[in-house]
Order: sequence, then structure tokens, then C-alpha cells
Amino acid sequence: MSVLYLTKRHLCVLMALGIVLISCKNRQEPSINQKKSVTPVSVLMEMPDSISVPHGMVWIPGGIFEQGAISSDSFAMKHEHPKHTVAVDGFFMDVTEVTNAAFAKFVEETGYLTVAERPIDWEEVKKQVPSGTPKPHDSVLKPGSLLFKMPKHQVTNLADYSQWWDWKVGTNWKHPQGPQSDLNGKEEQPVVHIAYEDAVAYCEWAGRSLPTEAEWELAARGGLKGAIFPWGNQTDLLNERANTWSGIFPVINDAADGFQNKAPVGSFPPNAYGLHDMVGNVWEWTQDWYNHNYYTERAANRDTIKNPKGPSSAFNRYNAYASEKVIKGGSFLCNANYCASYRVSARMANSLDSSQEHLGFRTVLRTTSKIDSK
Repeated sequence: MSVLYLTKRHLCVLMALGIVLISCKNRQEPSINQKKSVTPVSVLMEMPDSISVPHGMVWIPGGIFEQGAISSDSFAMKHEHPKHTVAVDGFFMDVTEVTNAAFAKFVEETGYLTVAERPIDWEEVKKQVPSGTPKPHDSVLKPGSLLFKMPKHQVTNLADYSQWWDWKVGTNWKHPQGPQSDLNGKEEQPVVHIAYEDAVAYCEWAGRSLPTEAEWELAARGGLKGAIFPWGNQTDLLNERANTWSGIFPVINDAADGFQNKAPVGSFPPNAYGLHDMVGNVWEWTQDWYNHNYYTERAANRDTIKNPKGPSSAFNRYNAYASEKVIKGGSFLCNANYCASYRVSARMANSLDSSQEHLGFRTVLRTTSKIDSK
């Protein structure tokens, strides 16, 4: 049986034609008890005196920590195990997710057009579907993005995400909730419907980078050891500390945390490093390839790797032809009865050209980079 890879953007076109998409959850797998390397590793902890803190960023002290889920985290998925020791030099990170206002400045200065705003090329799509597949109607082959839709009735199969995701033509960062919506009053909300190359383009303009997965997780932990959340292990603080789905996903959101959709950045308390919304609100891109085997391979190696950049190539065991990056942090759609990805070790794979209503990013600046005030 042949296996065909479809990017999520192209799959969304097929969703519009009524094809059902299935997404499988990973089951929990216990941590592998590995004997760690005792080879000394030094990291940059303190901010160099010769560097000033860039506007809108904070210094993240370097550290050596165990990346991945702790054994007591009952919500951890298989690909969050086994935990493994990494060392990361200090760096600067945005206090908040990149906002609509900041992204608008980038677009105004560069004229950049996001992936969700570009036409879909049928010649490219048909290379990834069975031979003889008829061309969809031109009304389907138009720019758009994935928009959350609340089902009218409780769903019985939470693996079938087509029940709450809708490919909506005309949806993009300027029209975040459909073609009739706009950014009025949403300037300080995180920019969404951002594909990977859109985030990279912004970073290049700003003289910054996307964080590695290890950098992101070090920052999210805020110096805490053995913690599930950026604030510790207290699940009862979730509504006070993060914008998530409060109720029964995906049909009831009682907004106990104050929001049913995205919140303006900084609406919730920061972690100990001064970072807001490291869990909840919107998922955030990292620069690492998603490889299902990476954590296992790192743990088996036993050495403490310094400033890891992730695997050299992508691999998803459920779709061997996928090219995906790791996203972190969960979003306003995360709920205990679904994914519970509002945890520092939570991670998900996302195809490069896929953009959604709950996916944004924040940037980092390493000490080897040129400081930029944008």
C-alpha cells in the first residue's frame, strides 16, 4: 500500500470537499531511567555587561535542566518521554507573544504576504493526491486558513479534529476569525494564522530568531525544577494563570479564566523570568524539526548536549513523509478532557505551511546575534 503525504494546508482543501481527517493521540509512556553524563558542562548564566536588554525582551539565565515530562505528569504524551539532560546558554526572549500590532509594522515596512494570503496552486496540490483526482472547484482553491468552529453537539470521537476545525477562505492574520472580521480592538492580541516561513520572515526583519525547543522549555520553566506548569504543580491555579478552554471541549466554554478566545498578551501573571503566556493563549513555533524518535535517542546517548538544535530531519511515525516543526505551549483550546497541552513539556508537530487560529510565535535573541531595537 502506498503512503501519500499531504500538507495540512492541502488537506484543508480536501476537508472543504468533505473528506474526514483523523488525528491520533499518543499514549503516555513512562520515563526511561538513564544514567546521565557527569562530564562538566558550562553555560552562560549572567547577561554580559556589554549588552543592554532589547525592548520588549527579558534575559533568560542559562541552565542545565531535564527536558521532557516528569514521571508524575499524568497528562504527558509518549513523545514527551523520556526526559533528558540539556544545557542552554542564556539568551533574550520576548516577554509576550508577537502581537497583531507588531506584525502589522513588519508588513507595513516590507509588504510581506503570509502563506494564508497566497493563492493555492493546484499543480502543486495534485502532486500529493492520487493520480486522476479531479480538480476542486475554483471556489475551494482560494487562500485561507483553519478557523475554530464550536460543534452544536458533543462529539464522540476527539481524534477527529475536522469536527471543530473549518477551512475558511479569506481567513488570515488580518481577518483572524473569518473574512468579515478585522483587527479593530485586537491590536494587542497575539498574531495568528502564521505559517512557519511567516514567523521566520518576521524574525529576519527584526534581527531575531525563533527559539529552539530547549530554549523555549528552559524559559517556560522559569527556573523551577520538576514542575508541570510555569508556576509549579498546582492545577487549581490554571484559570488564574493561563488562557485555556474552561468547560467541556469542544462544546462548552464557561470562560472561567475570563476569555473564550484569544486574550491580549500579558493578561495573565508572568512566570519567574517575567514571561507571559508561556502556556495557553496560542501555540508557539520553535525552530526544531519534529522527530518522533528524538527524545529517545537523546536519552540513550546519555551525554548532556549543549544548546541542542533538535534533530537533523523530520519524522512523524504517523506520517513518515511529513515535514513538521515543533510547536509549544498549548492554546486557548486546550482542555483536560482533550489534550491538556498547557504544560511546559507539551509539544506538538505542525506542518510548515499550516496556519491556524491558535498558532503564533515569539522571538529570541542570542548573545552572538546583532542587537536590534525593533
